[in-house]
Amino acid sequence: MTHRRQAPRTTAAALAAALVLTAAGCSSKAKSADGADTGADGVKSGTGVTDKTIAVGALTDMTGVYATLGKSVTQAQQLYVKQVDAAGGVCGRQLELTVRDHGYDPQKALSAYTELEPKVVGFLQFIGSPFVAATKQRIDGRDKALVLPQAWSASLLGSPYIRVLGSTYDIETINAVDFLVKEKGLKAGDKLGHVYFEGDYGENALTGSKFAAEKAGLTVVEQKIKPTDNDMSAQVAALKQAGVKAVVISAGPRQAASLVGVAAAAKLLVPIIGNNSAFAPQLLGTQAGPALEKMYWFASPSRPIGADTPAAKKLVADYRAAYPNDSLDNGIVAGWTAADVFRKALEKACDAKDLTREGIDRALLTLNAYDAGFGRQDFSDPKAPSSRESVILRPDTSIPGGMRTVREPFVSEAAKAYTPKAG
Repeated sequence: MTHRRQAPRTTAAALAAALVLTAAGCSSKAKSADGADTGADGVKSGTGVTDKTIAVGALTDMTGVYATLGKSVTQAQQLYVKQVDAAGGVCGRQLELTVRDHGYDPQKALSAYTELEPKVVGFLQFIGSPFVAATKQRIDGRDKALVLPQAWSASLLGSPYIRVLGSTYDIETINAVDFLVKEKGLKAGDKLGHVYFEGDYGENALTGSKFAAEKAGLTVVEQKIKPTDNDMSAQVAALKQAGVKAVVISAGPRQAASLVGVAAAAKLLVPIIGNNSAFAPQLLGTQAGPALEKMYWFASPSRPIGADTPAAKKLVADYRAAYPNDSLDNGIVAGWTAADVFRKALEKACDAKDLTREGIDRALLTLNAYDAGFGRQDFSDPKAPSSRESVILRPDTSIPGGMRTVREPFVSEAAKAYTPKAG
């Protein structure tokens, strides 16, 4: 009789079982009652979170129409993450920031979001209102990842996951028009020019200027442009012929510089005010620089990088130490603030032992009096912007960041009475 040897098979089976038991015993993850992973510290986690790391993403524009803004926002956030990690991280975990440059291209933006979304807990940055709006259905319906965009369109309101930091474009424009009426002599019966980008940014800002104009008895003269339009000669000619007494521009820095420079050359010597991203301090070194200092103002959702406050001074010092060859602008404030808000939401989620996406979203709702030195914000209501305040700035080469505050944070009566239309 031939005897078959069974020992190897038995040994192999025992070894396999032992490996399973060993793997289970070595894992620091358990399951909570709702099926979420729970770390050794008892904190629930999900996508982008391990016992040692928290992965976050940034979708930026470093090579397109908002390249200057994107660079500043991104570098500020990289600096912030580096400082937080050096101080011990968040919830005993190191932050890991992954950046993708979409160059303000819609296909690249969507592709970058699709790539990073399964790997990160949320996004500290997403530049471009149209691109955020294009992914809103996915974010709200399935992904539920917290997104703090560098986009301020009212269409993004209403989402518990996409949270606008500061006043929306329409509210900011209402406050800008209030400044023109109260301090620059615009009065009932006058015509107000508005040059604006097609799409969410410009058209939401136009909604604000029309609302403010109706309240003040003004007539709006519209000039719609594309992000690729860099010469504002035709727009200036049309506005001059219409007899406007002031102009609002809701576009990029290049368009703002062209508008002001051409207006000065054409003797259309009226106050021009931009909002949100319609300025970069680098413009002061161009041919348009002198005209910008004479006839340009700027409405911002936060205090500027050059503000005379401890928070601003520390940020200037830290940024200059990290990037000594780069200029200062308000993109630094926007990036730093978004990163700080996200960290505070993570800390509160950690306190609640829930670092899942849903836990972080709930934690943000508890931030109802956030102020890190650049403006007070309330994140308790997803249907409302976190602030209705605007700060009016003016180009000034003697100030870090090239912008001097001429009107501290305020909310106009018109802005108080206005209800933005959420998406």
